[in-house]
Amino acid sequence: MARWLANKVYGFFRVFILNITKVWIPPNVQLGKDFHIIHAEGSLSIHPDVVIGDRCGVMHNVTIGTNMRGQAPVIGDDVFIGVNSTVLGPIKIGDRVRIGPNTAVSTDVPSDSVVVGSPAKIYPSLPNLARMKQAGGNG
Repeated sequence: MARWLANKVYGFFRVFILNITKVWIPPNVQLGKDFHIIHAEGSLSIHPDVVIGDRCGVMHNVTIGTNMRGQAPVIGDDVFIGVNSTVLGPIKIGDRVRIGPNTAVSTDVPSDSVVVGSPAKIYPSLPNLARMKQAGGNG
């Protein structure tokens, strides 16, 4: 009986809070330490099976995952997701990735990358390019 009552109270407050904040983070999402929402003035929707690493920053109007079961991304540490971006499908986003605004990501992204555009184009980050040039690469 206590569980039933707690679920009803949770359901009531959940609907109330969702309508005010437009932020939908289900209780079973695995969030790392220091997850933060920057400018929570739009909507944020995260699939229940998503795994997000430590120190991830997310702007407003972002969708992570789809409404389909078993189609949830895994996001690494120190990732930034820009405004109006979507990260969809059973993909892996590496560590220290920067996803630009209005970007639709549906493929795996290696660590230390910058992703922009729709469809997403993946570029090595500027420090990696500098290291490649110092090593004599064509960058």
